Amino acid sequence: MTKKNVLRIGVIGTGAIGSDHIRRCTQTLSGAQIVAVGDVNSDNARKAVSSYNINAKVYDSGHDLIKAEDVDVVMVTSWGQTHAEYVLSAIKAGKYVFCEKPLATTIKDCQEIIEAEQACGKRLVQVGFMRPYDKGYRELRNAIANGDIGMPLMVHAAHRNQSVGENYVTNMAIVDTLIHELDVLRWLLEDDYVSAQVIFPRSTRHTHAKLRDPQIILLETKSGIRIDVEVFVNCQYGYDIQCAVVGEKGIVSLPEPASVTMRSDAKLSKSILTDWKERFIDAYDIEVQDFIDSCLAGKLTGPSSWNGYVATVAAEACVKSQETGKVEPISLPNCPSFYK
Repeated sequence: MTKKNVLRIGVIGTGAIGSDHIRRCTQTLSGAQIVAVGDVNSDNARKAVSSYNINAKVYDSGHDLIKAEDVDVVMVTSWGQTHAEYVLSAIKAGKYVFCEKPLATTIKDCQEIIEAEQACGKRLVQVGFMRPYDKGYRELRNAIANGDIGMPLMVHAAHRNQSVGENYVTNMAIVDTLIHELDVLRWLLEDDYVSAQVIFPRSTRHTHAKLRDPQIILLETKSGIRIDVEVFVNCQYGYDIQCAVVGEKGIVSLPEPASVTMRSDAKLSKSILTDWKERFIDAYDIEVQDFIDSCLAGKLTGPSSWNGYVATVAAEACVKSQETGKVEPISLPNCPSFYK
């Protein structure tokens, strides 16, 4: 750390989320400074530095960025396939690392990260699952924990995007979209999954040949809670996240984002968000500020490598079910005491 107790951050990956994290660290949050930026396309990295008028060195190699002496911690916001190598490199360097989801794209890589982190004897990894930082989800969790609806029996959830591009294919509905629900619902219910099944209803005409859309994912937990999640990434009308937990004596639902009600032209209406960054902007701010504060305090408290591993295991079962159409088991070892 610097003598001024300001966290010097290096960011690998300057796409949508990477650039947004640079913005929030520079303009919104406290206790951090972006000192290094890298991207597979160095022009994108230089553009990010210029856009936010920051004094940061541009690196062609993410590994060189990690090794830099003036970089205290690393943010990995690059393509998912590269996450494991950069996280492992940061652990080897003994530096805290914030890794956007997924932690890794394979169970094997997640296991390697967990082993490396335990071998160093200290939690160094926080995974970018931001929904546990969202006020609405926290209210849901409190209502469940307080017994307001009795014992949870079922969950009905939906993850809808307005539209996606031609590069978005069927399995991405799991590994890039459902991955958020796989993490937050487990956190919400304090329960692990035991099985998953993916079924395909009639496809929308707004999809393309390589994407079956929408999809319905059916999950079962150890305690017997049944969960259904609709993933519909070409819903056309906006970005819409829904979650309702059905208990023995009541139902608690995720609140809608704040929006004015308009009476006009013989209609009563409210606007619907279209940008995922805007929907969870407060959660992202709280999440990254928590990471900064935890690093400065010397102890991470956010989603761990174990959370990333569990989400990847569940996602792999869902992808397998996409192919087989069958109920696929989700088998997890006991959580290491290191992560409890």
